[in-house]
This record gives sequence, C-alpha cells and structure tokens, in this order.
Amino acid sequence: MHYAPGTDPCPLPFNPFKSCTVPRPIGWLSTISKDGKANLAPYSQWQNLSFDPPMVMFAANPYADGRRKHTVINAEDTGWFVWNMATFALREAVSISAMEWPEGVDEFDKAGVTKTPCIDAPGPRVGQSPAHFECRYLSTTRLRGNSPHGGVDVVFGQVMRIHVNDAVIRPDGKLDIPAIRPLARMGYYDYTSITETFEMAIPEATGVAAAGLEGRT
Repeated sequence: MHYAPGTDPCPLPFNPFKSCTVPRPIGWLSTISKDGKANLAPYSQWQNLSFDPPMVMFAANPYADGRRKHTVINAEDTGWFVWNMATFALREAVSISAMEWPEGVDEFDKAGVTKTPCIDAPGPRVGQSPAHFECRYLSTTRLRGNSPHGGVDVVFGQVMRIHVNDAVIRPDGKLDIPAIRPLARMGYYDYTSITETFEMAIPEATGVAAAGLEGRT
C-alpha cells in the first residue's frame, strides 16, 4: 500500500501518518497570559533537541478557524512555558486539558490538578506531575499548511530549570520510568504508558561518548 498525501486519496479509513511516528512524548504545557490567566494543554509533537544547553520544541496546529493556540501566544508574550510530565495516573487530567475550552477558562481547575509555583517561569506547573522543565522561549517558526488547521507553529525553548520529585528517583540516581509510567501518544485515540524498559548500549562506545549517551553528569 502506498499513496501520495495531498494528491492521492488515502486508501485506508484512518490516516496512517497519525500512527507511524510512535510513541510520541506528550508536551503537557502550562503557560500564563499577560493578564495573569493560567493555561494548560497537551501537545503530541514535543521533543528534546539538544543537551548543551538543553533545548526543546513543540508544534501547535491552529484551531480550525485559524486562531493560534493560547500556549503559543502566552509563550511569546511572557517569554516562558513549562513542560509537565504526563503520566498514566494523570491521563484523565491530560485529556480534559486537551478540550477546546473558551478563552479565560482555567484548565488547571477543570482538570482537577494543583497549581504549584515555578522558580523562574511566571506561570504555574502541575503539582501532581513528577517532573517539570521551566523553559525560556527562544523563537517560533510558522509553517504554512493546505488549510488553516494544517499550518503549524513550531516553538523552541531553552530549559532553564529542571524539577524531579525525589520519590521517582532510583537509588542509582536514574528516574524510575516503569514506576512513573509516562504517557505517550500512539495516534488515533490510542495512547500507551511505559511499563517496561531495557538497556542497550551502543557497541564500542567509550569515554565521553559513552557517558553522554547514558546521560552521565
């Protein structure tokens, strides 16, 4: 099976593009507007970019009517956004925060999660989340689509502060991922949570390269 998106009709009832790049980390992002309104929303186009310094990105499609997402506007206006780790235990709160609430509605309240102050960023973070990145906004790249909803804002940020709940740190200093059960997007309405991990070292990697791949500090 093959087809050319945008030229050929999709031969399947569901778009396979949505479920090939998987699992996708969830950027559960909190921001605050210039007039002090908190916002919380998940994005399934989220990724680390580099480590020295740590930089990240998320991509946000506009609403169907072309309006830009509040997360993007708030990040640009205030210079900050916060990543909150989405977990299996918080899956319902993540889903509720994904709803298209009217402007001014507090998704923290709707999702039933706690606002915890940040240290550098002006907006709050999700108190129940086990890890957070306070990110300083760097820039936005706007890519045009074939429809108002098909365009995308790609937002870049630098991680200025990292929070990790001590309860999810193993004795060896690594995060206990199976205990955390991070949530990930699988496409369609499908999600997964990580309950199992395995080690696989790169053959013949040594010294600084090996330490960097493992994330040693």
